[in-house]
Amino acid sequence: MFQIGSATDPYMDIEKELFLTRDILKLFNRFRFPIHIITKSDLILRDIDILKKINDEAILAKNMKSLKSKVMISFSFSTIDEKIAKIFEPNTPKLKKRIQAMKKLKEEGFMVGVCFMPMLPYISDTEVVIDEMMTVFKDIGCDYVLAYPLTLFGNTENDSKTKYYKILNEHFPDLVSKTEKLFKGNDYPLSGYQSKIYKRVAKFSKKYGMKTSMI
Repeated sequence: MFQIGSATDPYMDIEKELFLTRDILKLFNRFRFPIHIITKSDLILRDIDILKKINDEAILAKNMKSLKSKVMISFSFSTIDEKIAKIFEPNTPKLKKRIQAMKKLKEEGFMVGVCFMPMLPYISDTEVVIDEMMTVFKDIGCDYVLAYPLTLFGNTENDSKTKYYKILNEHFPDLVSKTEKLFKGNDYPLSGYQSKIYKRVAKFSKKYGMKTSMI
């Protein structure tokens, strides 16, 4: 199975003009590969015709025969709070559009899941917030939920670490010190924190009957 979208979104705005992702999907269909797409964009609905062909014609490996679909689509969310989304991801499609796209893709028979990616420390990683998010995605009928803690790289002006702390200083100054302690100068948060987050997501996944893996 091929995965696209793990490093950068395959449905950025420029895709409306270039159709590169659509051309790639045509190649996957030609060679009968099942696919997993990770995106934040409802633009994926444009390619439902090709996704249906892949779902009909792709060949699953023996260890994936239990999958209900040969096309799996994961929508990425760091929050379901529009105000917070505007702060951390101002140029991404509205949350409502993403959720509507998920519903449509479920209706078309694809496996659809959610990626809590990244989970924002002390903002979208609390039990209360996770419970609220799970409720929304359970109602959609999501097949699975995946979760990934925040990572912060680099020290230049355009790097994620610099940008993230700039946002915190401007909008959540009380969280700067707590976040610094959580990372201790590293790219990843403390392992104990990561373990706690995975267990927290697993707890609410079980509560709502959602898998924490695609298979």
